[in-house]
Parts: sequence; structure tokens; C-alpha cells
Amino acid sequence: MFVIITYDVNVKRVNKVCKKLKEYLTWTQNSVFEGEITKTQFMKCKSELEKIIDPDVDSLYYYVVENPKHLKKTFVGAEKGDMDIFF
Repeated sequence: MFVIITYDVNVKRVNKVCKKLKEYLTWTQNSVFEGEITKTQFMKCKSELEKIIDPDVDSLYYYVVENPKHLKKTFVGAEKGDMDIFF
């Protein structure tokens, strides 16, 4: 399945969230990761992320596309993807 995960977390947890998401998905834009992932990997990723964040102040959004044939993606501007700028 194709997954998009967006987040808004306290600056103290941004690097931890980025590192964890990088293990599973591709960084495409500030606070946005996406890519193909199995259901098992997705459940593991969610569990690990939810242990990092503080649900009282942070947020995670999960967009799951069961059939990627129904997804059309376009973009304008500079393409992101270099995680080294965060670390």
C-alpha cells in the first residue's frame, strides 16, 4: 500500500520522528514522508512513532492509499529528499 505520513511535533522530537520515518519511507517535503510499505511495516512504524510523540501537543496524520492506481501526484518547485540537512 502507499502511505503518506505528515507530522507536527515539538522541536525536541523532530529529529527522532524524522529518523524513524526515514527507516520506512521517503522524505518528500518538510514534515511529509511517503512511499510503498507493507501493512505490517506500517503498523510497526505507527507504533514506534506514537511512542516518540507527546499526544497532548504533537500530531501525526496517516493517509493510506490501498490502491495506488487511484493516486495522482504532481508537484511544482524544488524536489526535496536530502535528509542530511536535519542532522
